Amino acid sequence: MTATWVGIALMAAGCFAFKLAGLSVPDRVLEHHVTEHAAHLIPVALLGALIAVQVLGGDHELVVDARLAGLLVAAVLLMLRVPFLPMVIAAAATAALLRLL
Repeated sequence: MTATWVGIALMAAGCFAFKLAGLSVPDRVLEHHVTEHAAHLIPVALLGALIAVQVLGGDHELVVDARLAGLLVAAVLLMLRVPFLPMVIAAAATAALLRLL
């Protein structure tokens, strides 16, 4: 058995143990208001972090380019309650036009 397969087996066992630990948490912990509030905020935080990394991330530095302008256009249109598809098209068009300049 190579080191790769040992690593795969250890990761599979760790994932199973992590899943089993999550299933064994008592209901009183899961139904606590702080836990429920945190569970509602975690996806928002992860999505925000993903957007920040994709828009501003370079190899080892922050990059400010057309992607940031597209994000700003999308944010303004979101605040104006523009439907999703026109918002995405406007943001993509903004980034594309700025890349042409």
